[in-house]
Amino acid sequence: MKSPFELLSEYPLRLPRLRPYVPSPDDPAIFWFNSERKDIVREVVDRVVRGHGGGGGPGADGRRLELMLNDTALNEVRRLERQRDSEAKEQLPFYRSLTRRIARMSDGEKREAARTIVQRYARDVAGNFDPRVYNLAKHAVPRLLTGVMRPSSLPEELLPTGGGSIMERLLRIEGDLERLSALQRIGTLVYVPTHSSNLDSIVLGRALEVAGLSPVIYGAGKNLFTNPIISFFMHNLGAYRVDRRISARVYKEVLKTYSQVMIERGYHSLFFPGGTRSRSNLIESHLKLGLAGSAVRAFANNRVHGVDRNVFFVPTTINYELVLEGETLVEDWLKEEGRARYIIEDDEFSQLDRWIAFFRKLVGLEAACIIRFGAPLDPFGNPVDQAGRSVAPGGRTIDPGTYVMKGGRPVNDAARDAAYTRELGEVLVERYRRETVVMATAVVAHVLYRHLVAETPGLDVFARLRLRGEVAVPREALLAEVGATRERLVELEREGRLHLSEGLRRASPAEVVERALAVWNGYHARIAARDLGDRITAEDPTLLLYYQNRLVPFATELVTDAAHAEAAREIHTIGAVR
Repeated sequence: MKSPFELLSEYPLRLPRLRPYVPSPDDPAIFWFNSERKDIVREVVDRVVRGHGGGGGPGADGRRLELMLNDTALNEVRRLERQRDSEAKEQLPFYRSLTRRIARMSDGEKREAARTIVQRYARDVAGNFDPRVYNLAKHAVPRLLTGVMRPSSLPEELLPTGGGSIMERLLRIEGDLERLSALQRIGTLVYVPTHSSNLDSIVLGRALEVAGLSPVIYGAGKNLFTNPIISFFMHNLGAYRVDRRISARVYKEVLKTYSQVMIERGYHSLFFPGGTRSRSNLIESHLKLGLAGSAVRAFANNRVHGVDRNVFFVPTTINYELVLEGETLVEDWLKEEGRARYIIEDDEFSQLDRWIAFFRKLVGLEAACIIRFGAPLDPFGNPVDQAGRSVAPGGRTIDPGTYVMKGGRPVNDAARDAAYTRELGEVLVERYRRETVVMATAVVAHVLYRHLVAETPGLDVFARLRLRGEVAVPREALLAEVGATRERLVELEREGRLHLSEGLRRASPAEVVERALAVWNGYHARIAARDLGDRITAEDPTLLLYYQNRLVPFATELVTDAAHAEAAREIHTIGAVR
């Protein structure tokens, strides 16, 4: 069979000439972004420089500017000397020179140097949005992905009449979409999803489009822009670049200020509060709330300036039955040095052949990815009703603006907003668990890994990971435990504590096991579990650990055999160690 790329060369995709697009008043705010981009960058620069005492006049503070310049120059020289690339060749002389000159600079020269640095950062961060590319992506991307998954269908999928049937089966969207559609017309939506894969931004963007919701701005690691095709779409579809190699404090301020300005102006946004992909596949419980805090500050600052625009947070879970980068992520999590690393440069996401293998593996599956939009919240963790009104614990509607009042008027207060953000983070952690969708691979992996733990008392997690294929479970016993575990999950779902995929809910235990084995085997380099007919072996404990980690918060409630109670308690502690 010919590869998708050979077929592409035989049936070239002829793109229509993209004509200039004139936004209409009914278009989402992001369609107007390019006309505002320069002004947004200018406002970000002004705010950041003023925040360091560089605004001139009574608020000027040469000492604070000097501290900022020293921190930036020191960190940038270190970074660029390590990089030794074209960026280093261009910028290293500037920062080396700055290091030598800071102590002799006048306050005016410090302000100018600070403005130069912040402007360079802001311009690099600021995204772009081209409505023409957005309309192109809506039609072309699903067909191309379908063609990769089933090469024989590529020519017909590239035609205007081609369908996206495979993509529609793979992606399921759940939640109160009507409410979100209503809220995006009266306020600014901030989606805060879980983060498992670099595919998350792609599938969530597709989910928003299918659901008829506005596209969003979102931060993406600069390393993802190295792929020219992905970079083209990301750069033109609202992504702003986040260079995680830069450790200068002022750079983090630029990112937060850019996010805040965009939300203040009504741009729907997306943050990953987990910060980076969950390498362990645990449901996020330790959140990085810097960008979420920018949304809280945006709400407060709008109220201070008389802008009555509400901000609504939408806790969202992205649930995969098979994770593209699963093997690399879990290996990185298990390495002590990997836990501290923030960027993985060499995972499956960067390998084109792994993309092809991943998508082809999904052919024939239904709901291999489930996006679940949870009930929206105001910036202070209160639920909101269909009309966007905040609802207090007792059921009384309240004005969220009262949270930012002091002395009868709204004020900006950084310490207050930080406290509100922490409280919001606690609510998000609870919502992530409640909105998690459990799928077949998680259940089968959990039961097999629980057997492994029960049969190896006294061993730590690393010793167990070396026991490849040494623990087997009789097929009938495995089916019985999978069935019993599924019934406990159904009970938890009735209590509103999690959700089950339709496939898991309606399938027999034998079908659940067969589906999990079929999903794993043939994609990952190692076999997660091996079917030996009368028994199933825990062939690769590392992969089983990764997939079962989604159920760690519920481990002690899922155990159905007293002999496995201690194993369940031990599994439950995995989340606490993270």
